[in-house]
Amino acid sequence: EVQLVESGGGLVQPGGSLRLSCAASGFPFSIYGMSWVRQAPGKGLEWVSSINSSGGSTSYADSVKGRFTISRDNAKNTLYLQMNSLKPEDTAVYYCQTRSGSSRGQGTQVTVSS
Repeated sequence: EVQLVESGGGLVQPGGSLRLSCAASGFPFSIYGMSWVRQAPGKGLEWVSSINSSGGSTSYADSVKGRFTISRDNAKNTLYLQMNSLKPEDTAVYYCQTRSGSSRGQGTQVTVSS
Protein backbone atom coordinates (compact mmCIF):
# COMPACT_ATOMS: atom_id res chain seq x y z
CA GLU A 1 0.00 0.00 0.00
CA VAL A 2 1.34 3.38 -1.01
CA GLN A 3 1.70 5.74 1.93
CA LEU A 4 2.85 9.36 1.99
CA VAL A 5 2.90 11.00 5.42
CA GLU A 6 3.69 14.70 5.71
CA SER A 7 4.93 16.39 8.87
CA GLY A 8 6.57 19.61 9.98
CA GLY A 9 3.76 22.10 9.49
CA GLY A 10 2.71 24.64 12.07
CA LEU A 11 2.22 28.30 12.90
CA VAL A 12 5.07 30.64 12.02
CA GLN A 13 5.49 34.40 11.86
CA PRO A 14 6.05 36.18 8.56
CA GLY A 15 9.70 35.92 7.60
CA GLY A 16 10.10 32.66 9.46
CA SER A 17 11.07 29.21 8.25
CA LEU A 18 9.68 25.69 8.33
CA ARG A 19 10.92 22.37 7.00
CA LEU A 20 8.32 19.90 5.79
CA SER A 21 9.02 16.20 5.52
CA CYS A 22 7.19 13.46 3.65
CA ALA A 23 7.85 9.85 4.58
CA ALA A 24 7.14 7.45 1.73
CA SER A 25 6.47 3.73 1.85
CA GLY A 26 4.85 0.96 -0.19
CA PHE A 27 6.45 1.86 -3.52
CA PRO A 28 9.98 2.25 -4.97
CA PHE A 29 10.44 5.87 -3.89
CA SER A 30 13.89 6.24 -5.43
CA ILE A 31 12.64 5.86 -9.01
CA TYR A 32 9.73 8.29 -8.73
CA GLY A 33 9.69 12.00 -9.37
CA MET A 34 7.92 13.78 -6.52
CA SER A 35 6.14 17.06 -5.98
CA TRP A 36 4.78 19.36 -3.34
CA VAL A 37 1.40 20.99 -3.90
CA ARG A 38 -0.66 23.20 -1.62
CA GLN A 39 -4.24 24.29 -1.12
CA ALA A 40 -5.05 27.62 0.46
CA PRO A 41 -8.42 28.18 2.15
CA GLY A 42 -11.16 28.44 -0.47
CA LYS A 43 -8.79 27.81 -3.39
CA GLY A 44 -7.80 24.92 -5.61
CA LEU A 45 -4.63 22.87 -5.56
CA GLU A 46 -1.51 24.82 -6.53
CA TRP A 47 1.70 23.17 -7.68
CA VAL A 48 4.67 24.33 -5.58
CA SER A 49 7.74 22.34 -6.57
CA SER A 50 8.96 19.11 -8.16
CA ILE A 51 12.11 17.00 -8.05
CA ASN A 52 13.26 14.15 -10.26
CA SER A 53 14.06 10.68 -8.98
CA SER A 54 17.76 11.31 -8.36
CA GLY A 55 17.30 14.79 -6.92
CA GLY A 56 19.42 16.32 -9.63
CA SER A 57 16.66 18.36 -11.22
CA THR A 58 14.20 20.64 -9.45
CA SER A 59 11.57 23.16 -10.45
CA TYR A 60 9.54 25.77 -8.58
CA ALA A 61 6.46 27.89 -8.95
CA ASP A 62 7.33 31.56 -9.45
CA SER A 63 5.56 32.38 -6.19
CA VAL A 64 8.09 30.38 -4.14
CA LYS A 65 11.24 30.53 -6.26
CA GLY A 66 14.23 31.70 -4.24
CA ARG A 67 12.47 31.03 -0.93
CA PHE A 68 11.66 27.29 -0.98
CA THR A 69 14.01 24.38 -1.59
CA ILE A 70 12.89 20.85 -2.43
CA SER A 71 15.17 17.91 -1.72
CA ARG A 72 15.04 14.19 -1.10
CA ASP A 73 16.92 11.43 0.69
CA ASN A 74 16.36 8.20 -1.22
CA ALA A 75 18.14 6.17 1.47
CA LYS A 76 15.50 7.34 3.96
CA ASN A 77 12.56 7.36 1.49
CA THR A 78 11.89 10.94 2.49
CA LEU A 79 11.01 14.11 0.58
CA TYR A 80 11.64 17.58 2.06
CA LEU A 81 10.55 21.15 1.51
CA GLN A 82 12.60 23.87 3.19
CA MET A 83 10.53 27.03 3.34
CA ASN A 84 12.23 30.34 4.18
CA SER A 85 11.02 33.94 4.21
CA LEU A 86 7.47 32.75 4.66
CA LYS A 87 4.62 35.09 3.78
CA PRO A 88 0.96 35.09 4.88
CA GLU A 89 0.01 34.04 1.36
CA ASP A 90 1.95 30.80 1.89
CA THR A 91 -0.74 29.73 4.37
CA ALA A 92 -2.16 26.44 3.06
CA VAL A 93 -2.33 22.72 3.53
CA TYR A 94 0.80 21.26 1.95
CA TYR A 95 0.72 17.85 0.32
CA CYS A 96 3.44 15.65 -1.10
CA GLN A 97 2.56 13.53 -4.08
CA THR A 98 4.07 11.44 -6.82
CA ARG A 99 4.87 13.67 -9.76
CA SER A 100 2.00 12.21 -11.75
CA GLY A 101 -0.38 12.92 -8.89
CA SER A 102 -1.42 9.28 -8.65
CA SER A 103 -0.73 9.22 -4.92
CA ARG A 104 -0.96 12.07 -2.39
CA GLY A 105 -0.53 12.32 1.35
CA GLN A 106 -3.02 13.64 3.89
CA GLY A 107 -1.35 17.03 4.12
CA THR A 108 0.16 19.24 6.81
CA GLN A 109 -1.13 22.69 7.73
CA VAL A 110 1.17 25.69 7.40
CA THR A 111 -0.09 28.96 8.83
CA VAL A 112 1.92 32.17 8.45
CA SER A 113 0.59 34.86 10.72
CA SER A 114 1.73 37.41 13.27
